[in-house]
Amino acid sequence: MTQPHYLLRPVNPGFIALSFVLAFLFNLLPWGEVLWIPDMVALVLVFWNIHQPRKVGMGVAFVLGLLMDVHDARLLGEHAMAYTLLAYFAITIHRRVLWFSVYTQALHVLPLLFIAHAVPVVIRLAMGAPLPGWQLWLAPGIEALLWPLATGLLLAPQRRSVDVDETRPI
Repeated sequence: MTQPHYLLRPVNPGFIALSFVLAFLFNLLPWGEVLWIPDMVALVLVFWNIHQPRKVGMGVAFVLGLLMDVHDARLLGEHAMAYTLLAYFAITIHRRVLWFSVYTQALHVLPLLFIAHAVPVVIRLAMGAPLPGWQLWLAPGIEALLWPLATGLLLAPQRRSVDVDETRPI
């Protein structure tokens, strides 16, 4: 049985902003030195750049990256560069990715998330920091596994009812 194709309503910019605020608050939680915690801002950023590339772009990615750099007290620009590259690559593939199922989309998004985690590591290695543990590379996999859940949650307000209602004009 095939899943019905939903006609999506236009996205509310307030909902996009709320999703970024909630993802940022998740990243602000005091995780300590746990390396495998997913970067929710990166996941939400990829989602909105694939689904709404004209509303969320590289400028938003850069600002969110600067905010993450300030929060993490890292070299200013690490996350900004990573998120900007993430947004660029997500916008580049957004038309192709939307043709696939949610699980295949997760496979397409996985390399992007891996790059987003690799950029700060490469910058820190260039500055003389030690190589982080292997647990860091679990985070992109966890984020890719969260892609179907994120897609379901972030598209929920836009889904129209499958049942036809004669009182609605559309």
